[in-house]
Amino acid sequence: MSIDDLNLPNGLLEKLKNFRNNLLNRTSDYQHLIGNKGYTSENQEIVSDAVIALLMGKNVLLKGPTGSGKTKLAEYLSFLFQQPLHSINCSVDLDAEALLGHKTITYENGHSEIEFIPGPVTKAAVNGHFLYIDEINVSKPETLPILNGILDYRRTVTNPFTGELLKASEGFNVIAAINEGYIGTVPLNEALKNRFVVIEVPYIQGDTLYEMLLNQSEQKDEELLKSFVQFSADLVQQTSTGQLSEDAASIRALLDAADLSAYMPPKRAIQRAVTDKLEDQRERTLIHNIADTLFL
Repeated sequence: MSIDDLNLPNGLLEKLKNFRNNLLNRTSDYQHLIGNKGYTSENQEIVSDAVIALLMGKNVLLKGPTGSGKTKLAEYLSFLFQQPLHSINCSVDLDAEALLGHKTITYENGHSEIEFIPGPVTKAAVNGHFLYIDEINVSKPETLPILNGILDYRRTVTNPFTGELLKASEGFNVIAAINEGYIGTVPLNEALKNRFVVIEVPYIQGDTLYEMLLNQSEQKDEELLKSFVQFSADLVQQTSTGQLSEDAASIRALLDAADLSAYMPPKRAIQRAVTDKLEDQRERTLIHNIADTLFL
């Protein structure tokens, strides 16, 4: 999909084109952080709505099951805007230093100096780039409020390590991803959630999934890929009824299985890429039975 295929209102389409043109001379040092075209969806509104929100200066929260393509979508938005994407992978150990940066001692000409090394939030804000916060609801609730100011109309944050007031440059925007109901996650507090526009990112299915597998997988046998598409549909159906955890229906894992099936039997590929990741023996048996009905 190109920017002309997004069905944006003319005013916003021109704004996106101007945005991309204005970036050409100020992203050369960060070209490696610009994403690619990897995301596909049968619902084009997912992409166009995210683009519209970002063009309006809104932060975007991508909400969906694990492996549904939220990170791929963030990278695709980076590609569409030609915006470098600075990333934070959240964990319970995430702290202010991991977000904003840290001080370190450097030595030059026999003298030691204390230097501040900027973190991803600082780099994205100073340069007017995109910031991607993955699995934002895995972090401890007390960690993220430091970002409240830079996520709202103020677009500022006070660096506790330098005392400096950091004001985001034009173009800065935040994309975050959340896996609701995933083990180890905590609900986002309302103050943080209210700073985002929420976009649901469901699993891709049917013809869209088939085309994605055909284009991205090592496996090129069309009939076998159709079986993988049906396998995915069966997993999603079992997930929706609570018989399987969301991990089992991950599109990322399905792509791994399809890749492996180019060089090993498909049922063994599924075992390596999907089944053996699960701890629950009941779930493993269910996946094994589903695979038996579709693959030799």
